[in-house]
Amino acid sequence: MVDLKTQYEHLKSEIDHELQEVFDSCIFIGGPKVNAFRESLEQYLGVKHVIPCANGTDALQIAMMALDLKPGDEVIVPAFTYIATAEVIALLGLTPVMINVDPDSMNITLAQIEAAITPRTKAIVPVHLFGQSADMQGIMDLASKHQLFVIEDNAQAIGANVRIGGEWKKTGTVGHFGCTSFFPSKNLGCYGDGGALMTQDDALAAKARMIANHGQSKMYYHDAIGVNSRLDAMQAVVLNAKLKRLDDYNAARNKAADYYDRAFASISALKTPARSAHSNHVFHQYTLQITRENAPELRDALKEYLQEKGVSCMIYYPVPLYKQPGYAHYWKGGELPVTEALCASVFSLPMHTEMTEEILKTITQGVTDFFASH
Repeated sequence: MVDLKTQYEHLKSEIDHELQEVFDSCIFIGGPKVNAFRESLEQYLGVKHVIPCANGTDALQIAMMALDLKPGDEVIVPAFTYIATAEVIALLGLTPVMINVDPDSMNITLAQIEAAITPRTKAIVPVHLFGQSADMQGIMDLASKHQLFVIEDNAQAIGANVRIGGEWKKTGTVGHFGCTSFFPSKNLGCYGDGGALMTQDDALAAKARMIANHGQSKMYYHDAIGVNSRLDAMQAVVLNAKLKRLDDYNAARNKAADYYDRAFASISALKTPARSAHSNHVFHQYTLQITRENAPELRDALKEYLQEKGVSCMIYYPVPLYKQPGYAHYWKGGELPVTEALCASVFSLPMHTEMTEEILKTITQGVTDFFASH
């Protein structure tokens, strides 16, 4: 689904040179390379504090720990998302409250959030799914009204912009915390695991930084229960090289998405990705929906057809959170129809920074040929 090898070949001389400096210094954890990346990302995002950590899941956990969420507190999350969003809630003894999403943007909506708020609700985790922001202006207004924390799960939308109060801000910088993953396939990805938290709040930044380092205020003095979650210098080198090109990478993804849109415009069985008025899209995934009643069977047949032609096709996500065996006991309601429909109908095509017209033509021709015969 991504071509990291070709991308690396374009960055090879820069990355290899910087990695050699790491090896020569033997400063593998923290140090100048990590600090340089942190400062560059703070500047790029326009945020006061970036706290690098080991992965995106850790970032979410550290944010919830820094906000002093307690066992039994309820945290609202979309039912249509990757498991990590709910996983850390459960690990901390909190209660994930899973809600429906918008059928077009596939992000959570204000009406669904407000309907789920109870006296035990303490936080909202909007996931900026597939590359565009949830309605952060509305979510922040709603959170202020009910005195709730907001933790943005920005793992799929780094570099995207969202309209707040008449101006554009980077996703991940609006809530009390933003959290992101640098998993290799992400829009800004390293060559291993990595993640970060973002916040404009000095006190929250200091607390999160301490929690990520075993709860230490200074060496061997532990003021809080913490975790061991650090970004290493080698990953920082890769990330710094890619950060300089992130806007270009996201522009390339949009160019590929526009090509897909044009190719599929006449296929009535397909619904192409919507673009929200309050956010641009950075297309971490290009995710289509099959609109026919037999969508699950048709999707399986399409996936097999494309794979036979050497074209990748992934399903994100086939099972709602509340139907995952590890999380079903949190669920007290009935099925969420939009979430169920999305799980049964979505599929994603290859999307990365190295998409050539030849590659796009092969992929779109395969999809077009399939629906011409079905």
